[in-house]
Amino acid sequence: MATKDSTFLGSRIPPEVDSLSKNLKDVDQETFRKILKVVVSALEGKDCREAMKTVADNTSIPHDRLSHVVAGMYRVLTEATRIPTSSLKQEVFKEDLRELRISEDFITDLASVVFGNRRAALEAALAMNDPHFPTMESLRWRVDVAISTSALARALQPSVLMQMKLSDGSFQSFEGCDDASQNRREASLLLFNYLEEERDFRGMLDRAKRGQDEPGSAQGFLLFNREITLVTITHTMELI
Repeated sequence: MATKDSTFLGSRIPPEVDSLSKNLKDVDQETFRKILKVVVSALEGKDCREAMKTVADNTSIPHDRLSHVVAGMYRVLTEATRIPTSSLKQEVFKEDLRELRISEDFITDLASVVFGNRRAALEAALAMNDPHFPTMESLRWRVDVAISTSALARALQPSVLMQMKLSDGSFQSFEGCDDASQNRREASLLLFNYLEEERDFRGMLDRAKRGQDEPGSAQGFLLFNREITLVTITHTMELI
């Protein structure tokens, strides 16, 4: 399979695109443009089954080859449209397709779709079909204080109740208490301390390799650092 680091398709060319030039052999430009029109309609979210059947019935291309051509064109247009025109220039797009041994006439037709007037409609359709998570529309919150519990006559423990309304109409509620926030702060500090000690150890080890420190001191620091690591991770897991 062909690979090219600078291609808009990524470091590894998709198989349906890699075989596109082979499947386009003996395909005239008129047939190519009919197929391209159907593929563009499919990208825009239109029902193109009848149009595709018409193309298949009026061409001598075997159906298996035709399906590969449609898949390759669909992938090329999809990947190219996802990249902003500020990042993907027309000449780079054409050069990448030339590397795949696609006919110059076909490259011109593909570029007219990717960089033409219908690009905005293609981008909008792809954005609608892309998987995405619901967004937050509103947030409500309140603070509750537990005056007493079954164990304590006077607890005075505050907690924050939050409720989010999402764009799909669902609601998500969660609670945060002061103890949990304090535990997270302590866990974060322990992790930062560990990272600082790890950096100091690496610096000492590098100096030992260069002969600036005694090797024994770095080894001793390593043993000490391992003990710190075990204690830090254990304590952090308990807090979380």
